[in-house]
Amino acid sequence: MDNLDNEGSKEYRWETGYEKTWEAIKEDDDGLLDGATAEIIQKAKRKRQAQKNKQNRLGMMRHLLIILDCSESMSVPDLKPTRLLCTLRLLETFIEEFFDQNPISQMGLIVLKSKRAEKITELTGTAKLHLNALESLSKISLSGEPSLQNGLDLALKCLKLVPSHASREILVVMASLTTCDPVDINITIDTLKNEGIRCSVISLSAEIHVCRHLTQQTGGSHGAVLDDAHFHDQLLAYIDPPAATQTQENSLIKMGFPHARADEGKDPPLSMCMCHIENPEEPSKLTSGGFHCPQCFSKYCKLPVECHTCGLTLVSAPHLARSYHHLFPVQHFTELAYNGQAAVCYACQRPLSEATNKTVYRCEICTQIYCCDCDSFIHDTLHTCVGCNTIPGVMAQFYNRKPQPPSNMVLVNSLGQRF
Repeated sequence: MDNLDNEGSKEYRWETGYEKTWEAIKEDDDGLLDGATAEIIQKAKRKRQAQKNKQNRLGMMRHLLIILDCSESMSVPDLKPTRLLCTLRLLETFIEEFFDQNPISQMGLIVLKSKRAEKITELTGTAKLHLNALESLSKISLSGEPSLQNGLDLALKCLKLVPSHASREILVVMASLTTCDPVDINITIDTLKNEGIRCSVISLSAEIHVCRHLTQQTGGSHGAVLDDAHFHDQLLAYIDPPAATQTQENSLIKMGFPHARADEGKDPPLSMCMCHIENPEEPSKLTSGGFHCPQCFSKYCKLPVECHTCGLTLVSAPHLARSYHHLFPVQHFTELAYNGQAAVCYACQRPLSEATNKTVYRCEICTQIYCCDCDSFIHDTLHTCVGCNTIPGVMAQFYNRKPQPPSNMVLVNSLGQRF
């Protein structure tokens, strides 16, 4: 009888065990959901900022392949005007921001449609090539179902050629709820896991089990978008370089810093750049300016770039400086409920009030108060605290602080002297 009672008390999976996710989204006074969505986005940003730790081992030289679903599901108008056009518009912003924050990284684009995968751009550090490719995709015909496995296999072939010291990543933008694959996709997932390739998925419809399994096995992340603003925030989460995997090796990388060749008293000679000499759409022109490889003296019009002749990575000092700030992020600001700590935000000088600023943020080094927008701008774009760098003596006092040793410890210098 006890067994029967226990069986009778059990509930089916679809009767219980669910979460009321709709209760997290509440209407504001005007009956809109924008405030709830903005709050979710802000919480996600704060969570990512809190996870940033100083002196982590990061994959600074990134090789990212974006797999874009171009099946019939991308024609749904839940993201205005359509999923495809909204995605292309947000990807343009993502590509520009990606190369601005990761100047020594490379990116490629792969399209899924009619159960096939097609690579439209090779792995390259030139953002203009990807932006032109996205512009051409606005007129593509959406047809058939996507094949996630074919897209992953094509990306795997490209990333296998990448050196072991580089970070290898795949970002899938999936709109369809199904995938039509030739064989068992778990074989491809196991191969990606063994190769140490991190795979992440952004779903435009709902969470898919096979995509969640893919991200869990490869150490990536999975998210489903609420609207275009949330979609934009999901993309920006992949701007910062991820932590290095165990398969990445430490090695010295040879780089070249190009210089302008000019003889004293003579005008620089006219020559053609190597980056456009094989491009039929933008043929190379005779110009006097440019950047010359210090190893083979080939000329290029933009940096960074990999020399087509000798294979040397050509960069400039500002490119390395922009990659350097990821290793030393700005200290996490303390979130406070606004109760009149300051009349204006120290960065933008905008007045603060309880009606418009429910929470404010304080830097623990300079003790200045910032609004929500400036907190995001400092951590995501500026990468330096405004107060710490404008108030004289603040950073000097911070770096001159010496931790006091415990009472049972004695400090001894190299000569054996105590102090």
